[in-house]
Amino acid sequence: MNKRRNLAILFFTMVVVMMGFGMIIPILPFYIESFGASGKGLGLLMAIYSIMQFIFAPIWGGYSDRFGRKPMLVIGAFGNALSLVLFGLATELWMVYAARALGGMLSAAILPTAMAYISDTTESKNRGGGMGVIGAAMGVGMVLGPGLGGLLAGDSLSTPFFVGSGLSMLALFLILIFLPESLAKSEQVNGVKIKGFDMKQIWQALFGPMGYLMILSFIVFFGLTNFEGIFGLYAQHRFDYNPAQVGTVMMVIGVVSAVVQGGLTGPLTRKFGERAVIKASLIGSSVGFLIMLWAYSDLTLYLTVGLFVLANAMLRPGIAALVSMEAKGGQGTALGLANSFMSLGRIVGPLWAGIMF
Repeated sequence: MNKRRNLAILFFTMVVVMMGFGMIIPILPFYIESFGASGKGLGLLMAIYSIMQFIFAPIWGGYSDRFGRKPMLVIGAFGNALSLVLFGLATELWMVYAARALGGMLSAAILPTAMAYISDTTESKNRGGGMGVIGAAMGVGMVLGPGLGGLLAGDSLSTPFFVGSGLSMLALFLILIFLPESLAKSEQVNGVKIKGFDMKQIWQALFGPMGYLMILSFIVFFGLTNFEGIFGLYAQHRFDYNPAQVGTVMMVIGVVSAVVQGGLTGPLTRKFGERAVIKASLIGSSVGFLIMLWAYSDLTLYLTVGLFVLANAMLRPGIAALVSMEAKGGQGTALGLANSFMSLGRIVGPLWAGIMF
């Protein structure tokens, strides 16, 4: 029962964080326009969050190995709440950038630490399923976020940010009161100085025993954000879709992603293993990407996008489970480094897609 409660708290925390991220997406173009910024300003604002995540995820992961998982989850939830409040209160453009940067920096503590928490509390055979629950939470947050953000922004563009902040504070209290520490004192990495952003550490990870998993983390998110970054424009030019129609497709993507990661990843990884699931998912993603080009109607577009998402959704939890199992040192550090490479893919992917489009 305690394990289920702990997983539910982590699930809710990830839903809230991704809701905060998703709420911003439909509002951001209008919000940034109110400060007189251009499309380039919007692109930079989107990139800042991923850049900060790239820099800080391994730092927070290392701290979670040193001081435990719970303090880092508290910092991440509080940082997410604070950044959303500052975003809503911003009166100058630089304040918007500062709030977004702060959000990326502090919320970077949540994902690698939540994954490390799962690693601490699950057996190897069930780890893929546990990581899938975290992935499902992200999918649910991305489904609810844009819809709730658009609904709440009717009276004021700032309202969604304050609501998101309140939900983050609720997650913070749940972590503080109900979530126990998962890393025993004897397992905490004592006496090791935690460094700041260390390019050497990232370089070593890239060419170390788990380098292929770091490269895979980058490739998966480079591909996914190519799709996310350009799909709206592609659908507009190819099918004359309006924002509401694009939003509906993105909502379907979130639902499929959440169902697959929460319901299929665990059983499939237990039966076939993480490596087999990752290989099959990569093939399915590639095929989905290609046949999307032949979509000629609403139905065929939904089917091809659905196939891509169905396959792609199992990649992140599968890779995270492998990273946690192959980590020789602290799992928090290893998962933080993998998250950095994911963030790097999120930075490069949309930029590349925009140039190619």
